[in-house]
Amino acid sequence: MHFFEDHSNELIISGILVLIIIVLRIISTKLVRRFAKSSDRIEHRTNLVIKYIHLLINILACIGFIIIWGVRPKDIVLAVSSIATVVGVAMVAQWSILSNITSGVILFFSFPFKIGDTIKILDKDYPIVGEIEDISAFYVILKSTEGEQVIYPNNLLFQKGISIVHNFEEEKEFTD
Repeated sequence: MHFFEDHSNELIISGILVLIIIVLRIISTKLVRRFAKSSDRIEHRTNLVIKYIHLLINILACIGFIIIWGVRPKDIVLAVSSIATVVGVAMVAQWSILSNITSGVILFFSFPFKIGDTIKILDKDYPIVGEIEDISAFYVILKSTEGEQVIYPNNLLFQKGISIVHNFEEEKEFTD
């Protein structure tokens, strides 16, 4: 019973933080969904961006709880540096995955092309022309003009020039 008496301030502040987390998650979800609806975004991409935002909110909440419950700054620095070291080593090995996820989020908000568009990737070594079949967190699936299915990483879409090919059928006069 002494726990509640000794830590009443921390419990109240933690309760307020939980309410703030819930409100932030609801507001961020509504804002992203409103943005997606107004710009005709794809539902699974919308859900993916919402998950990333919720992850960020949860990380900030953990930091808040650590501060509220009075963990010594020296211990926080030690824990964060240890975690950063492990994550840093893992990210060096997995930098392309993080790069593709980041590119996927940027593609969601900038949305320079959509499913059904025909694009040309301006790569001098391996140029690709294809119709976009799907856009995911890690890659874009294209159907090439030869009928091949090409899976192209999102991060390379930002490194290469891309042009959207418009197939306007012009009426031409037939001559013999």
